[in-house]
Amino acid sequence: MTMDMIERTKWLAALTAIPSAELMLLTEELSKGWEIKPMSVPQSGLGMLKLNDTAFAEPFYMGEFPVASAWLKITTPDGHTAEGAAQVMDDRIEVAEAHALCDAILSGHLPGHDRVLTMVEKGLAIREETRLERKRILAHTQVDFSLLDDVGDEKGVPNA
Repeated sequence: MTMDMIERTKWLAALTAIPSAELMLLTEELSKGWEIKPMSVPQSGLGMLKLNDTAFAEPFYMGEFPVASAWLKITTPDGHTAEGAAQVMDDRIEVAEAHALCDAILSGHLPGHDRVLTMVEKGLAIREETRLERKRILAHTQVDFSLLDDVGDEKGVPNA
């Protein structure tokens, strides 16, 4: 599969399926000797999931989740530049930076983009397998409620 076939909006989702240690190892290796400049201060913290109550349409907070973000500009020794950004559900800035590096490498066709693309394809395969497994589990938990109509009491008379 080529990079043009995989939408940029799917890169991050695919890469989050890869263990973060594996992804950070790859980005460390690929970015040796590159100038990496943050375009904004990388941040980590908690996000709040806000929903509206369906009865009274009042907002309530479902809970918190970790979130980290990074926006980087990369300049390679041969003068190529690219920008990348990422916002991930993780509390480690390093993970967000690794994802932002991958985004920059892929979008700028920087050296090593083929290796990052391989990671994206691997992540897409993992996500597809997870989707299929969830579908299999759901299929095993379905109930046929039409059978309840046939249930009667001991005398063979249907329940009223």
